Amino acid sequence: PSFVKGGREVPVDLWRLVEEAVEPLDLEVLEVKEAPGEVLVRLERKDERPIRVADLERASRAIEAVLDREDPIPGSYRLLVESPGPKRPLFTRRHFERFQGLKAKVPGPEGFTGRILRVEGDEVVFQVGQEEKRLRIGTFRANLAEWPEEPR
Repeated sequence: PSFVKGGREVPVDLWRLVEEAVEPLDLEVLEVKEAPGEVLVRLERKDERPIRVADLERASRAIEAVLDREDPIPGSYRLLVESPGPKRPLFTRRHFERFQGLKAKVPGPEGFTGRILRVEGDEVVFQVGQEEKRLRIGTFRANLAEWPEEPR
């Protein structure tokens, strides 16, 4: 089995191994992308404070140790561990609540860019032009399309 995370299929085992490595560090996995010769991991702090270089260094060592032990990726590869960055992935209820009022981009054939108005029940409500668009949490991923003035 695999998850589509970050736009590309990632083996479930790889995602879970990364989660296992960073859980004790109070970090959340936002994205895991595997490309030939490279694994990219994007993380954030569970306390929602800005992630620091020291957090990423600790996470990198922990992920490297788990991947070396389990060896889920054939051949050699470069491990990149990063902060969420300006195109931060959004996929949980808390992500959308936290960035309410900002614009997000929902990719795909029916994709759009809209302002996150609110979360109602299990839906996110976006303002797209003059219309409101509702999507059920867990059925889509989005990326932040603008950065807040203050860290959130």
